[in-house]
Amino acid sequence: MAETDTYKTITKPTDARLFKDKNSKFYGYAFPVSSEEEAKQHLDDLKKQHHSARHWCYAYQIGTETLAYRVNDDGEPNNSAGMPIYGQIQSFNVTNILVVVVRYFGGVKLGVGGLISAYKNAAQLTLESAKIIEKTIDIHYLITFDYKNMNKVMRIIKEKQLQIINQKLEMDCQITISVRKNSAQNVFESFDHLFEIDIKPIN
Repeated sequence: MAETDTYKTITKPTDARLFKDKNSKFYGYAFPVSSEEEAKQHLDDLKKQHHSARHWCYAYQIGTETLAYRVNDDGEPNNSAGMPIYGQIQSFNVTNILVVVVRYFGGVKLGVGGLISAYKNAAQLTLESAKIIEKTIDIHYLITFDYKNMNKVMRIIKEKQLQIINQKLEMDCQITISVRKNSAQNVFESFDHLFEIDIKPIN
């Protein structure tokens, strides 16, 4: 069985979802992110937007094949906020995503069990409202060749319906293509055995 070369993520930020428990308000947000810097930026924006809130708890997961994740309880008891949020990211099986739950304290303590449940529910409502899509894991290759070999290269690109991301067609030509991971090896070999044509993966 071929290993999977797809992953699920969201394409745009969600609107705030509100979950209430004993006068405390929990506002959930989800953002598509591809780096820790992007996640920090969204957090800073939310802190400005909800400057009178008590806690901004979050979890994010980034990556497709190697995953990096982080959870933060932001002053709530250990593992009562970040982990329940992260648990929902895992149950919806999404990546390249940041989920933040902003809490306004309502004067009544919820206890650790109550907090876990509230943060989990707020994250779940948020992810249920998100538009989750499936994307392919793609590998990019740079093909370098002389202009005289253009037809050979273009024939394979056409035959295999490859996506060109970038091209520089002069005396010495460069074309960057994007290929689904599952067919990457096959595409690589098609070009690799051609005379005077160089192909290499790029990040």
